[in-house]
Amino acid sequence: MSAKKSQKNPPAAPANVKIIKGNLTIRPGKPAPVVSSTTAYQGPLFRVQQEHVREPNCGTVIRDIIRHGGSVVILAIDDASKRDPLVVLERQYRHAASQFLYEVPAGKIDPGENRLAAAKRELAEETGFRAGKWTQLARYYASPGFLAEWMQVYLAEGLTPGLTAPDEDERLEIMLVPFSELLRLIDTGQIHDGKTLIAAMSFARLRAKSARSPR
Repeated sequence: MSAKKSQKNPPAAPANVKIIKGNLTIRPGKPAPVVSSTTAYQGPLFRVQQEHVREPNCGTVIRDIIRHGGSVVILAIDDASKRDPLVVLERQYRHAASQFLYEVPAGKIDPGENRLAAAKRELAEETGFRAGKWTQLARYYASPGFLAEWMQVYLAEGLTPGLTAPDEDERLEIMLVPFSELLRLIDTGQIHDGKTLIAAMSFARLRAKSARSPR
């Protein structure tokens, strides 16, 4: 069979695979029933639950789930209207990664605290900056195979400097970097932090969309 004929007749997809052509309709479904749940570990930041769950089309399965109160992520820039605005980055040692990572500011939500208030608090504590305008950029699960936490990304604009108040175990280097330089570091594989990648790409798409819109 010629290569040209093979391209016209691709192999049929397996029975459990659907090929979607056109718009995709998102169907999140409902939570699966939990038969039993026990706490395997309880720490100051999260707990680990072992749960027997009746999942769709799987029957009863065992899942180890990390339960966390949620986090906020902040892409803080000096002025979004600039052609190449400055972005706030932090250099911080991450023991789990065994290296220093370059990240946008982020942090956990305190009990009873709403997400925007947490974002404002974390930005001020870690960097000293306050922002005049806040916009939601994206919401995502960092590792949904075992982590129940979801993270809200905010765009913070109109920065004014102030005093920092980091946690006792935080040692941060704060820097202002042109957005184009952050994208270059991403393109060359030098940014390894997931929340920073998502925040930067979300903002880049927002700017591209704004540039295409009629004025």
